[in-house]
Amino acid sequence: MKTSLKDEFLGTLDGKKAEEILRRCVHCGFCNATCPTYQELSDERDGPRGRIYLIKQMLENGEATEKTRKHLDRCLTCRSCETTCPSGVEYSQLLDIGRQQIEKHVPRSFGDRILRYGVTRILPNASWNRVMFRLARQFTFLMPDTFREQIPSEQRSTSYPQKNQTVRTMIAFRGCVQQTATPNTLAAAKAVLSHLGIELVEVNQEGCCGAINLHLSEHERAVQQAKRNIDAWWRYIEHGAEAIVMSASGCGVTIKEYPKLLVESPYYRERALVIAEKAKDISEILLVEDLSQLPLKSSNEQIAVHCPCTLQHGMKNKEVYYEVLKRLSIVQTRTSEDHLCCGSAGTYSLFQPELSQQLLKRKVEVLSEGNPEGIVTANIGCQLHLGSKAQVPVKHWIELIAERLEK
Repeated sequence: MKTSLKDEFLGTLDGKKAEEILRRCVHCGFCNATCPTYQELSDERDGPRGRIYLIKQMLENGEATEKTRKHLDRCLTCRSCETTCPSGVEYSQLLDIGRQQIEKHVPRSFGDRILRYGVTRILPNASWNRVMFRLARQFTFLMPDTFREQIPSEQRSTSYPQKNQTVRTMIAFRGCVQQTATPNTLAAAKAVLSHLGIELVEVNQEGCCGAINLHLSEHERAVQQAKRNIDAWWRYIEHGAEAIVMSASGCGVTIKEYPKLLVESPYYRERALVIAEKAKDISEILLVEDLSQLPLKSSNEQIAVHCPCTLQHGMKNKEVYYEVLKRLSIVQTRTSEDHLCCGSAGTYSLFQPELSQQLLKRKVEVLSEGNPEGIVTANIGCQLHLGSKAQVPVKHWIELIAERLEK
């Protein structure tokens, strides 16, 4: 794709990156075939190719309107297009650049700014999350149906069988929403890994991975969150922690891309490269372990498996995920359209509720094709979103494994 970006923008790191990405695009349109929003809306501007043209136009001549922003806002950042693209276009990076630029050109309404400010300050903070969820449960009768359904019920703590003797150490990333909405996920991960001789340690100084702020154009806040986490983990890395274990793939993909986020901070980027190498989805950890050590009860429970976009298109770990579930004898039911997003996409369900619900309905239908007794996933956002509509229990897959541990 031929480009002629404005000189003042081309001289920046974002400008150089945007030009590099744009020049890779060959207009083929394969991306539209796997884009959830294009599938739903059949509008070229709501597919990756159309959005690329909108961003290109904005970066070349500064032309941007509320319509441009609307089509960029509708993108889920699911990265299905990146998996499909034969030219290796890093669409998600271009989208983040485009969104940052349009915030400068097209001011949002006062109400929209207040909502986005609240989301970027409350959701990344576990303490505020806890308060928010408690209040929301008390006043659900005041909320529209769409929002009421997304408020998770309080999860009761579950005690899973653990093995006390461990010889190895890894860091357990707690996340911000997961530790308040579904604390059993981390408890299950600790229990399962303890039977493999691995202790998961929690680092109190860590915070949000930065994904929420990054995708809502709060770039500098995301950078500061990444630096804080690197500082918090570094002492443990120096003392031999083998990995940073992710049980939320949305956080995992963001942390693995810290080197890109911190490209302007040489000191932190060097450490971010180490962090990115050590950041592993829990399925990656189990893949290389001797799973025969897990004292699992046999079960014929029929399970529908959901693979989050961040795991299959972001971290490229779909095959690892399914292989581990196979080795753990999870009986999977038939599903289709595994590549399409469920509509959660971080805060997408808050800002694009109608389209999010359309995608959710479609996803729940395909996950229900084989009449499963339960649904498992690998990301907190997907878990809560699917759970708001599914007629069967939805949980993180590591919880299912922990529930089958012999006492």
